[in-house]
Amino acid sequence: MNAPKRVAVVAHRKKTLGGGLDELRAAIAGHGPQDIDWYEVPKSRKAPKKARRAVERGADLVFVWGGDGMVQRTMDALADSGATVAIVPAGTANLLAGNLGIPNDLGEAVRIGFEGERRPLDLGRINGEHFAVMAGAGFDGRLIRDADRDLKARAGQLAYVWTGLRHVRGAAPTVRIKVDGTTWFDEPASCVLVGNVGKITGGIHAFDDAQPDDGWLEVGVTTAQGAVEWARTLGRMAVGRSEKSPFVRVTRARRIDIRLTEPMTYELDGGARAPSKRMKVRVVPAAITVCVPT
Repeated sequence: MNAPKRVAVVAHRKKTLGGGLDELRAAIAGHGPQDIDWYEVPKSRKAPKKARRAVERGADLVFVWGGDGMVQRTMDALADSGATVAIVPAGTANLLAGNLGIPNDLGEAVRIGFEGERRPLDLGRINGEHFAVMAGAGFDGRLIRDADRDLKARAGQLAYVWTGLRHVRGAAPTVRIKVDGTTWFDEPASCVLVGNVGKITGGIHAFDDAQPDDGWLEVGVTTAQGAVEWARTLGRMAVGRSEKSPFVRVTRARRIDIRLTEPMTYELDGGARAPSKRMKVRVVPAAITVCVPT
């Protein structure tokens, strides 16, 4: 494996792992890179500008310190740039890191960045923005929106369960979904998800056959309404294949066009976005290279 020519770090200064950013500096320096560009941001939406600057200065290995939102925004900026991303999972859920086998261990995550396998990954692109894990609307989007930062900080993934209890009532909107140009679904649905990996919000295995480097995105629709049907659906996801639930339909596609009868909050990789009535999604094959365990 060739040593990186220039290393950069894009870090969310409010996130914590191990001994914090001081330990991260020491761990990276211990691997001997000659040139290190260091960028700290107070919130994830400030990360893309720093990531692009790092690549402009010649960085070919970019360490990202933070949670899924930080990773998503950095990958959105670096897609198709040729730079390799090393994830140091310092957030609450760390869904992409978990799906790739990157541990919540600062020293080991840094070692993987320098010595691990380089794996090209697909990204999804929804309404012009890349995501690595999943995007969704309906029940899941409202759940993410209402799991406020303070609650997430105190309760971690339990925040999603707590807020989810508030969103199992009410009529589901009609959702029309075209996959690769063909109408696949056109009826009421409480949740629609597009996934690049198997494990999503709250550690739920939503897509049993998903692979982040196969050139496809998984599409899932849930028609469950009310606490009883949702309990049955989540129970099936926990103990067996999700598509065996009577309230779940799953397929795969390269292009997905989602239309809703009313604007709804949607989310990608754990971050809420403004309500929309339409989501245009496509897969971007091998858009980013990530360091993973050998």
